[in-house]
Amino acid sequence: MTATTIAPPARDGVLRTVGRVWLGLTLAFAGTTHLTVARQEFLAQVPAWVPVDHDLVVLASGAVEIALGIALVGAPRRWRPWVGAVVALFFVAIFPGNVAQYVEGVDGFGLDTDAKRLARLPFQAVLVLWALWSCGTWRAYRAHRAATQTADAR
Repeated sequence: MTATTIAPPARDGVLRTVGRVWLGLTLAFAGTTHLTVARQEFLAQVPAWVPVDHDLVVLASGAVEIALGIALVGAPRRWRPWVGAVVALFFVAIFPGNVAQYVEGVDGFGLDTDAKRLARLPFQAVLVLWALWSCGTWRAYRAHRAATQTADAR
């Protein structure tokens, strides 16, 4: 599978574009807060079992969030399905931090009860779906799969 074989349709709808840009700006903003004002809050999400310096994890994840946010807003149309897939994988990769915050009972970002920490967990799936939808990743994959099946049938 190459970037040229999975390409989004010529145009995105307004809702999809607004969703992608909103997610990108939100990620870029969150990434900058990793590096500045909310650094201590993000430390609450680094699981105790992570073997590297927790501050380094917060800084690195912030830098990644900024880069992903920029990519969501500015990537050329042909790369958007790939960007959506990478952003979705990022949300999956950081999910253990959210689980650890719940399991370890660590307060952060106003999540000061087990009920609040638990209620937050399903929202990660929403972010994964949002990334895939807003970048046209599913749509491009289905189009690629249909084209491949048609070519194979010939």
